[in-house]
Amino acid sequence: MSGTTGRVADATGNWVDSLAPVYSRPYLRLARLDRPIGSWLLLMPCWWSVGLAGMHDGRFPSVWHIILFFIGAFAMRGAGCTWNDLVDRHLDGLVERTRSRPIPSGQVTVTQASIFMLAQALVGLLVLIQFNRFTVVTGLASLLVVAVYPYMKRITYWPPIFLGLAFSWGALMGWPAAFGRLDWPALVLYAGSISWVIGYDTIYAHQDREDDLLIGIKSTALLFGERTPQMLATFYTGAVALIAAAGLIAGGGLVFAAGLIGFAAHLAWQITRLDIDDPAYCLVLFKSNRDAGLILFGAMLIDAAV
Repeated sequence: MSGTTGRVADATGNWVDSLAPVYSRPYLRLARLDRPIGSWLLLMPCWWSVGLAGMHDGRFPSVWHIILFFIGAFAMRGAGCTWNDLVDRHLDGLVERTRSRPIPSGQVTVTQASIFMLAQALVGLLVLIQFNRFTVVTGLASLLVVAVYPYMKRITYWPPIFLGLAFSWGALMGWPAAFGRLDWPALVLYAGSISWVIGYDTIYAHQDREDDLLIGIKSTALLFGERTPQMLATFYTGAVALIAAAGLIAGGGLVFAAGLIGFAAHLAWQITRLDIDDPAYCLVLFKSNRDAGLILFGAMLIDAAV
């Protein structure tokens, strides 16, 4: 395979295409390491939960936990994406943006992809067992949500709810990693993160709106249509309100409040700049949510420290 063969349509010009050994590229693409934004978005609720625990405890959170969640998020997002590609391999071949993915394009076989998925899941398990027993059980419980998510786009216009349940699960992990239990701050944070995910996944879905309509795939992009900015305002407002409540219950102070304002301003900026008929810019706005999440996490760390 040449250096350019097998590039994924919406992920060209990255380090995988230019620097990674040729034999490894299909697998790195399966793990989405050519497009790590999803791993960052999976990581954000984990880190928020760690920060929330630090604010409640009145001290800087465990750096070891921060590192473990980073590794775990990238490993499990890779495993989840590989599972998603296995389930969607026939649908992906019908969509312009996804037909160049490794499985539908023939870069890897179903068996190879399945083995690779299990290897990534094993890395995630090795990370998970570094935590206390309560956190391990909580992490394992997420697998059911991850398993059913790829099927939701076939039966409901609300697949982002199920993505939110899966991608926000880290909000239920950082707190018990520190305290060995789940309390209201983590649960409220989880709800706020789900609302955030529904918003940004709707922006993402506008890239595939026309293809989804043709092949019968459902999405909030199709459901909301021209009402998308108003619906984004609803879900983003809910996210900010719930995360604010979680932080206040946990004992967050002025630094947390300032970070929350920055987070809210970023979400408002996304709404004002959204053009649902510009797929390329929808992708830019979707990716910018990593920065929004880092603003909030940074404020949590500083608040915990001071």
